[in-house]
Order: sequence, then structure tokens, then C-alpha cells
Amino acid sequence: MKKSALVILGLLALCATTKAQDEKFKALFMYNFTKYIEWPQAKQSGDFVIGVIGNSAIVGELETIAQKKTVGAQAIKVKQVSSAEDLTKMHIVYVTEDKSGEAAGIAGKVKGKGVVLITDKPGFALSTSGINYIKKDGKPNFEVSSKHLAEEGVKVSAQLMALGTAVD
Repeated sequence: MKKSALVILGLLALCATTKAQDEKFKALFMYNFTKYIEWPQAKQSGDFVIGVIGNSAIVGELETIAQKKTVGAQAIKVKQVSSAEDLTKMHIVYVTEDKSGEAAGIAGKVKGKGVVLITDKPGFALSTSGINYIKKDGKPNFEVSSKHLAEEGVKVSAQLMALGTAVD
């Protein structure tokens, strides 16, 4: 009995570690996306704002990155936000998997405003977001929709398209 409890605790710890690692990868991916995307001129001054809708450890990971890095000359600010807030002032809005039901409504609010919508639900790059996190062969990866990113008025380098899985 004690042995099975220890095995279960070990598996839970492994799952928690894996989830934390996934959030770290997602945060690093998100920061690196900024190197391959050019935002409209109006968004190239002031702070570079990343909004996170939903509860996720990615907020802490992004805050760690924000302390050390910039996007061009822009300081990075990370905000945990609700879908009711003004998201159009942000550069990136990340919708966590648990809030994916709100993604289509959020996409409608930010459409054409220079906001890159990033989701975490299989198939969402086809229907909703510019970038969507996926697992490919068990490893973190991402899908990219050039159509949705173009609708936002951002320019995406061919390198980013080649790094991820293009869906259109």
C-alpha cells in the first residue's frame, strides 16, 4: 500500500514538473516569436505588453524573461487579464487552454488591431489564432496561421513559418 502511494506521488510530481517545463517552453517560444514578427508602426513604442487570459504558470515565466529582455527597445510588461479588458493595447494575447472557449470572442475583439493571438488548443490556428501551441512527436511545437497574422497587420518572417507548422 505504501509503495503504490509513493509511486502515485512520484507520478504526480513528474506530471507537475512536466507541466512546469511546458509553460517554460511556451514562454520562451513566445519571447522568440517577437524576433520574427514586426508589429505596426503605432505599436513600436512604449511598453511591449503581453496579456494572459486564464490561470497559468506562464505568467511567472514571462515575468522572469521580462526582467532580463526587451523586444527591440521596448520593455516587456506581462499582465494577467480578463477577456473583458481592452486587449487592443496589447501586442500579444495568450489564451490558456482552460479559457479556450473564449478565444473566438477574443479574436473578434482584437481583429485588425495589431495583436497576435496565441492559443493552446489543437486546431485553433486554423479557426481562430495566429499562433497555436501543439505537441509534435511528443515535443512542444506550434502552428502558425499566416492568414490570421496578416489580418492583424503584423509582418511575419518566412523563418517563423518554417520553424512552426504552417496551417494555411
